[in-house]
Amino acid sequence: QLQLVESGGGLVQPGGSLRLSCAASGFTLDDYAIGWFRQAPGKEREGVSCISGAATTTYYTNSAKGRFTISRDNALNTVYLQMDSLKPEDTAVYYCAARSPQYGVLSCQLGPTTWYQYWGQGAQVTVSS
Repeated sequence: QLQLVESGGGLVQPGGSLRLSCAASGFTLDDYAIGWFRQAPGKEREGVSCISGAATTTYYTNSAKGRFTISRDNALNTVYLQMDSLKPEDTAVYYCAARSPQYGVLSCQLGPTTWYQYWGQGAQVTVSS
């Protein structure tokens, strides 16, 4: 069974850092496009960052540019989202999602959510003093 599991969330003070991990089980993440999304209470799920299957393309939402970095380690079957200079408005549940390489390995998208076939259960990130 294909599963994605997020980890690394938690409580951090404004200006702090967290690194989220998205680990796969039941399949290898090689060549899968991976997206990171977040959903704050009462808001729609929004794309934060993504990386193509070949790691040739990355995108960031405007609020994440310069603060977040997405990367992948195929040997560990894991994709990371390094989040620095965190702000209270970054508080949300963060999800990773995967899109099969049968659709190509050179691109990724920050939405719509239906572009991705597989989703993790989410990890809470709270930025508060």
